[in-house]
Amino acid sequence: MSDGPAPYSLTGRLDGTRPILLASPHSGTHLPADFLANSRLDTHALRRIEDAHVGALLGPATATGLPLLEATHSRTVIDLNRAEDELDPSMFAGAVTGTPNISDRVRRGYGLFPRVAAPNQPIHLARLPAETGAARIERLHRPWHRAIGQGLAQAAARHGHALLLDVHSMPRLDGDHPATLVLGDRHGRSAAPQLVGWLEAAFTARGLKVARNAPYAGGHTTERHAAPDGGIHCVQLEFDRTLYMDTATLRPHGGFQPLAALIADVLAALEPALPALGLGRQLPFAAE
Repeated sequence: MSDGPAPYSLTGRLDGTRPILLASPHSGTHLPADFLANSRLDTHALRRIEDAHVGALLGPATATGLPLLEATHSRTVIDLNRAEDELDPSMFAGAVTGTPNISDRVRRGYGLFPRVAAPNQPIHLARLPAETGAARIERLHRPWHRAIGQGLAQAAARHGHALLLDVHSMPRLDGDHPATLVLGDRHGRSAAPQLVGWLEAAFTARGLKVARNAPYAGGHTTERHAAPDGGIHCVQLEFDRTLYMDTATLRPHGGFQPLAALIADVLAALEPALPALGLGRQLPFAAE
């Protein structure tokens, strides 16, 4: 893992100048040569697990100066929205460090190191050396989360509050009129309810059908970085991919620019609204 691009690209400044930080952990596309050599699948099949074009979808928002962290490596290489221990030890030749957390996501093949790109589509030809997994964690996962932590801490110190919007795309949900955006706040644990309510109302007013926490309540990122009582709030946003791209070819279609403009419009209205939402550090009541 010594070659290839840096762990992430940064648009804007990570110094807390703005209270909002955008992150796109699943839109990276880099596939190292050694990874491809051990893959059963071609590049197109591997890319289907990514949140294709989400970084570009946030382009109009970042043009206003909002900072964006975007992963460089494909999600098939490492999933930055999983904990370091959320892995399947059977994927590795050699012992992995620590005690693996065999979560439901790991059992389904979507752990820190994805086993499948889709149901019944295994990725790897052979087990991965344990040292390869450790190297990916050290070079890609840890710098990503250090950067998020730094950006949120700087913003909270400067503004009294900070907001991470962890942006993803999702397959079209089932049903006749499914939600086109799911807001995940870990069922109220990662962000103030008035903030999530504001986001729900803003996106609904602009024509999206919004759901909360079902079927996506937030992953490792929202769990790890959120501290609402300390003024740090994290919300996961899952946009329906069919709003902006052809899911067979993975190419953006005519809905791309309207959705990108809609997101930028919501964020432009959100930033000045944050102080009135009371998101700062919650001080304990004085003893009587």
